[in-house]
Amino acid sequence: MTSPSLDEALELLAEFPVVDGHNDLPWALREQVRYDLDARDIATDQSAHLHTDLARLRAGGVGAQFWSVYVRSDLPGAVTATLEQIDCVRQLINRHPTTLRGALTAADMEAARSEGRIASLMGAEGGHSIDNSLGTLRGLYALGVRYMTLTHNDNIAWADSATDHPAVGGLSAFGREVVREMNREGMLVDLSHVAATTMRDALDTTAAPVIFSHSSARAVCDHPRNIPDDVLERLPANGGVAMVTFVPKFVLQAAVDWTAAADENLRANGFHHLDTTPEGMKVHRAFEESNPRPIATVSTVADHLDHMREIAGIDHLGIGGDYDGTAFTPDGLNDVSGYPNLIAELYVRGWSRADLAKLTWQNAVRVLGAAEDVARDLQARRAPSNATLEQLDG
Repeated sequence: MTSPSLDEALELLAEFPVVDGHNDLPWALREQVRYDLDARDIATDQSAHLHTDLARLRAGGVGAQFWSVYVRSDLPGAVTATLEQIDCVRQLINRHPTTLRGALTAADMEAARSEGRIASLMGAEGGHSIDNSLGTLRGLYALGVRYMTLTHNDNIAWADSATDHPAVGGLSAFGREVVREMNREGMLVDLSHVAATTMRDALDTTAAPVIFSHSSARAVCDHPRNIPDDVLERLPANGGVAMVTFVPKFVLQAAVDWTAAADENLRANGFHHLDTTPEGMKVHRAFEESNPRPIATVSTVADHLDHMREIAGIDHLGIGGDYDGTAFTPDGLNDVSGYPNLIAELYVRGWSRADLAKLTWQNAVRVLGAAEDVARDLQARRAPSNATLEQLDG
C-alpha cells in the first residue's frame, strides 16, 4: 500500500514527468561493454549492472533525459570519443523508438510528453570536448548536443574547474567567447563542475539562461562542486535553473571526508578515482567493509532543495541525478525509479503541486526554450565567431 504523499507524487509525475539534467548511461555502456547494446539491453532488467533501464525510467516518472556524452578530460582524442558517445545515444534512440524520442528543442520535449515517450537530449560534459575550437562547438550543436558543461574535474586552457587549482581565474577571453558562441547557437551553458569564479564570469557574460545540470547547495554541503549562495541569488535575474544532484559525496557532509579517503585508496591500488568498472568497484567495496560509508537519504537531497528554493526561488530549480556516473546513491534514490520518493518527501514538506510541476518539468523546458529565443535574436545580428584561443588569450 502506498502512502498518500507517494500517491500524489505518482499522480503529479503522470502529468509533469521529471526532466533529468544528467545521466551517464552512455559512458557506463562504453566502460562496461564498449557499446555492445545487446550485452546491456536497457529494454531488459539491468539492475545488476546499471542504474538505468527503460522499465525503471518509466517507474521513476522520467519524461525527458539529458544523456551525458561525457568523456574523461585526460582521455586522448576527446573529440572522437565524444562523437562515439553521441553515436551511442543515437543508437539507443533508434533501438527503442516506442519509448525514447530524440529531442532538440523545447517543442520536441513537449511533443514527447504528449506522445508518452521520453524526450532524449544530449549534454557534453567538459569544454575539453571541443578542443579549443568554436567550429567543433558548432559541430556538436549540429549533432544534437544542447548543453555543454564548461569544465569537468580538471581545468582547461580557458576555464577553471571546481576541483582543480585556480589557473585562469574564472573564464579567459576565449572562454567568454565560447559562452557567447553557445548563446548564438542555442546551446545551454552548464556551470556544474566549474569553479565559483567561472560561474560568476559566465553569468557576467551570457545573454541566455544558464543551467547547473547536476549540482547542489554549497551552504548545505561544503563541497566545491556545489553552488554558493551568491551564485544561486543571481539565477532569478539570469533566468537559469539549478538541477539538484543526488551524489552522496556532494550532498552529505560526512560523505565528503569518506569519499576523499576512498578516492585515495583507489589511486593507491592503481585505479582512477572515478573508476566504476567491476574491478574498481571491488576495491571500493573492500574499503567500505572496513570503513563504513555514510548514508545519504531522500531527506538529505530534499534539504538541498529547500535551501535552493529559499535562495533562488521555485522558478529556478530542477533535478539532475547523475545516475550511472556515481558509485553510490542515497537510500530511496537508488536508481532512476526513485524520483517519486523525492517528490513524496517534498509533498510532506509542504511543497505545492504547482511548485513540484515547475521542479520536475516546467523550469527545464522553459530554460531550453529561452536559449532558443536568444539564439534566434543573436543569429539575426551577428555571424558565427571564428576566434581562436591564440588570438584571444595569447
